[in-house]
Amino acid sequence: EVQLVESGGGLVQAGGSLRLSCAASGFTFSTYGMKWVRQAPGKGLEWVSSISTGGALTSYADSVKGRFTISRDNAKDTLYLQMNSLRPEDTAVYYCAKTTTISPWYVEKGPNYDYRGQGTQVTVSS
Repeated sequence: EVQLVESGGGLVQAGGSLRLSCAASGFTFSTYGMKWVRQAPGKGLEWVSSISTGGALTSYADSVKGRFTISRDNAKDTLYLQMNSLRPEDTAVYYCAKTTTISPWYVEKGPNYDYRGQGTQVTVSS
């Protein structure tokens, strides 16, 4: 059974930082591209960032580019999202998601996924 468990969310002031983690199990983590998506109150699902299977390729939504960094540790089956210079508009539930992409030379953008976790709340106060 695929399981994705996010942690690291919380309340932070604007300009602050948080590091999200996602522990994966139930599949061969290193085989698949991964991504982070988020959902703000009253809004639809928004793609945040993606990373290739080995971590060599990454991609970011324009809204977070230069502030967020996605990474992965395949030895620990864990995905990360380092979030710096947080803004109130970053407030959302953040989800770790598994893609079906197995190529190490391709990064899948957009909010599509086949499994996602239960999410972790990030709240940024102004």
